[in-house]
Amino acid sequence: MSIEKEIQRRRTFGIISHPDAGKTTLTEKLLLFGGAIQKAGAVKSSKIDMHARSDWMEIEKQRGISVATSVMGFDYRDMKINLLDTPGHQDFAEDTYRTLTAVDSVVMVIDCVKGVEIQTEKLMEVCRMRSTPVLCFINKLDREGRDPYELLDEVEEKLNIKVRPMSWPISMGKDFRGVYSMYEKKLVLFQGSKQQLSDEIVEIEDLNDSSLEELVGERNAEQLREDVELIEGVYPELDMEEYLNGEVAPVFFGSAVNNFGVRELLDCFVDIAPVPMERETDERVIKPEENKFSGFIFKIHANMDPNHRNRIAFVRICAGKFERGKNYHHVRLDKKFRFSNVTAFMAQSKEVIDEAYPGDIVGVYDTGNLKIGDTLSEGEKGMYKGIPSFSPEIFREVINMDAMKSKQLEKGLSQLMDEGVAQLFTYEMGSRKVVGTVGALQFEVIQHRLLNEYGAKVQFQPMNLFKACWISSENDQKMNEFIASKQRHIAKDKDGKLVFMAETKAWLQMVQDNFPEIDYHFTSEF
Repeated sequence: MSIEKEIQRRRTFGIISHPDAGKTTLTEKLLLFGGAIQKAGAVKSSKIDMHARSDWMEIEKQRGISVATSVMGFDYRDMKINLLDTPGHQDFAEDTYRTLTAVDSVVMVIDCVKGVEIQTEKLMEVCRMRSTPVLCFINKLDREGRDPYELLDEVEEKLNIKVRPMSWPISMGKDFRGVYSMYEKKLVLFQGSKQQLSDEIVEIEDLNDSSLEELVGERNAEQLREDVELIEGVYPELDMEEYLNGEVAPVFFGSAVNNFGVRELLDCFVDIAPVPMERETDERVIKPEENKFSGFIFKIHANMDPNHRNRIAFVRICAGKFERGKNYHHVRLDKKFRFSNVTAFMAQSKEVIDEAYPGDIVGVYDTGNLKIGDTLSEGEKGMYKGIPSFSPEIFREVINMDAMKSKQLEKGLSQLMDEGVAQLFTYEMGSRKVVGTVGALQFEVIQHRLLNEYGAKVQFQPMNLFKACWISSENDQKMNEFIASKQRHIAKDKDGKLVFMAETKAWLQMVQDNFPEIDYHFTSEF
């Protein structure tokens, strides 16, 4: 099959939401429809031993939340679907932001009881920065939630995006009967099953059909006809160009846990979602159909298999065909690397593949040469743009509780920091190590993983720090004076870049005024 045909077959998207909106459950049901798994396991259910397929780290199973982005691929209607399930918890937002650089579109999950929440708004801002197309799934219709019209208004207002309902719920809560797909002009009634797909699907082409009353009751039938007429009158037809530019979001209603409305979402998604798109490097725009391979690393994960101390780098393929065993150019190091062990993902399970195409996410085994943001190519010198590290918000000093395990601690910190979930700063004086994160829950995860994966026991001591600022200057003399004057507050990040550790906002402002020749940066890309 030609590269153009392979590109047309691919859809690469991320699932994003506020915590507990049902994102991981929806992911499972999409995999169920795609035939990738036969039975779904509820994340928090003690009755089902199988945990959610996409939550595979031990701490995710204990807490019932996603703390790492999972990558899953499956086939549906002769399409290759690449799905990235992201952490919803705000403490892991940086992983989600980076993941959004690797997708072409997004499915946003909203809880019909709670509506649009703060984290959803933040994620939408990231999508808007890149004009990422967004498709919306309003979940948990099996619960007594808010009025659907009210939810649509809130999405438009808070997320600053126009909406177009593509399916409509028949009642909700205990009386929830199913959805009417305006996209396919048919009524679908489901028998809810949490673990497997139901075969009992009834389709009615015409809403004026008298059998509608028999299936959903007279009151529901009348209400549905009124709602559909109103929606068709108020909301214009879906404009594909507006959707692909991220200006309008098609909206679906359903209940992921009961398989309500999921197939309608997936069928529409396959039809309208964008194929892999062109991407920008610092030298030029690269189109996916180009013959020469290039791609970038957006995530690194250590110890996916606890029995083998391995590191896997996740590569988003942007152009050309990626082939196992071929030599590729590492742009940052200006060296050639050969990847003989290349995998495609199905959550934690992996399969070795020989080739992959634009839109695909592949895993390459790494011994420590690769970093987040690195570009691999077939000779191209440009680096893909837009994967910075942000200045952390919470800082804690690492206290080693077992001096005999110092080497294990060094290795564990180094590998976990390479994953990009937190940042390590080592003070020039005294070699104190400080971990900076976006949220407090990160420390619990790092502590848990250091102990369980590396045998290193640590505690984290709170520190009174406001910001870590990367520093640079064109004047070497002024830079040396600054370092000499502020030696106690100078650290290095894991790449050896100089960082000024500011204790308060006011003090940082004063230092900036006193040393105007120094440039202070709040992201690592400068």
